[in-house]
Amino acid sequence: MSDPEILAIRELITSRPRATELAQRRRDIDARGREFGLPNDVTVEKVSAGGVPAEWTATPGADRGSAILYLHGGGYVIGSLDSHRHVAAEAGRASGTRTLAIDYRMAPEHPFPAAVEDALAAYRFLLDSGIKPGRICIAGDSAGGGLVVAAMLAIRGAELPQPACGWCISPWVDLACTGAAMVDNATRDPTVQKPGVLEMAGTYLAGADPKSPLASPVSGDLRNLPPLLIQVGSVETLLDDALMLARVASLADVYVDLQIWPEMIHVWHQFHPRLAAGRRAIAAAGSFIRSYTKES
Repeated sequence: MSDPEILAIRELITSRPRATELAQRRRDIDARGREFGLPNDVTVEKVSAGGVPAEWTATPGADRGSAILYLHGGGYVIGSLDSHRHVAAEAGRASGTRTLAIDYRMAPEHPFPAAVEDALAAYRFLLDSGIKPGRICIAGDSAGGGLVVAAMLAIRGAELPQPACGWCISPWVDLACTGAAMVDNATRDPTVQKPGVLEMAGTYLAGADPKSPLASPVSGDLRNLPPLLIQVGSVETLLDDALMLARVASLADVYVDLQIWPEMIHVWHQFHPRLAAGRRAIAAAGSFIRSYTKES
């Protein structure tokens, strides 16, 4: 039986006008994120995370000795703290910890690998703040989901200790967009289409190789990375990105919890105030994160 809540959200998405000009697209995604607001018990604290604009969100009782580092989606060209604050805050609530979300630099102003550099700087900030690596989860959605794994590769390259785990929501991990679901799910996905993400990839890469592991982590060596939770909707054009990531990570002996959610669209978690499946997905991630970041 079809989920009436996701059907209503699909109708909402398809009814929205779609801007083509980048500045307007940025304003639109931020405005839509702010519409959700925050529960009254969420606190927000602006900080500089190793020179990267960022903010802490927390709910009562959040464990200050652990953290989620949250990397927003938006194809590396749109999205911000405003667009994803409600998701980052709820992730922290579900995990019993605080969330540090970062406003990493975006293209075209700051092309690849600026986003990776900022994620690494924010991770160093957490370590320098006294939070143990085994009590940190790196999480993100869409482009941010790919950035989760790219950040782990950068952490390994910097010879820093890895975080406890990673949470990849509808991850975009193949900037060449070769997955068959780009075609197979084209008529079912109301959000992401191949021409649009190829344009975003070109803007972000600015001539760099799309197979660079820090851009497309499925092209990299994922050995010795921490456990990954991968959540993806069955109707997504990025379905194969999640499957490819799970395969490459598994072949590298990384523990993977792959969850394919029937009927769900790209980053359905962002609709959690209106969508029970979004709340369930965040709750499942919270359980995963708590199991790896709890004090030993």
